[in-house]
Amino acid sequence: MLLIPCPYCNVAYPELEFANAGEAHIARPADPSALSDEAWSAFLFERSNPRGIHFERWYHVHGCGRYFNAVRNTVSDRILLTYPAGQPRPTLAEIEKLRS
Repeated sequence: MLLIPCPYCNVAYPELEFANAGEAHIARPADPSALSDEAWSAFLFERSNPRGIHFERWYHVHGCGRYFNAVRNTVSDRILLTYPAGQPRPTLAEIEKLRS
């Protein structure tokens, strides 16, 4: 089971407290109705599935009820960093600096 630190509550909770809300930092289309069916389908369903560092969005269902972003290593299934929604995506150098 993952222990996920909520950046708003400042406590790590079991993953059962949270809901995964998909990949983080996805650029939303300004005018979805202007997209073709293929482009809209790609936006809704096609996501990266990297081996290694992955940026995810999570929702603290049984806590503060807020969305936040997490950096997870998909190989080790470890949460490396969490940060509030709306903050820019950290670089790998920033992630390492914050972890040390």
